[in-house]
Amino acid sequence: MKTRIYKEVFFEASHRLMHYSGKCFRLHGHQWRVQVWMDGTADERTGIVIDYNSIKQVVSAFDHQVILNEDDPMVPCLEAFHPVITTSGDPTSERIADIMAEKIDAEAMRQNLDARVAKIRIWESTSCYAERIYESH
Repeated sequence: MKTRIYKEVFFEASHRLMHYSGKCFRLHGHQWRVQVWMDGTADERTGIVIDYNSIKQVVSAFDHQVILNEDDPMVPCLEAFHPVITTSGDPTSERIADIMAEKIDAEAMRQNLDARVAKIRIWESTSCYAERIYESH
């Protein structure tokens, strides 16, 4: 029997959209809100689909980080002082949703769990988010 679980995690990080003409072109920060829905089969012994802390650990890797397009000329400058998380393309909330879903799915697979992200929502502010919905695995 499939079960759906939900976890919400917050993190602080900065980013910039190199190919955007507007304020978000500049390096700026957000308190990001991540909502994750996962479908899976609960373990017979524990009754757990995936430990909520596994989801939190994946998201927390982004906490207090700088997230930039891998082609952004700021990357080498900032890396002299602080690690930079790079993305192929601008680090939009849409792209970050996909990256986090992939990382959460990889962690579930690493643990040999029958659990996959069904939906992920990344809030960039209190009034806007990107949502990705994935087909069943």
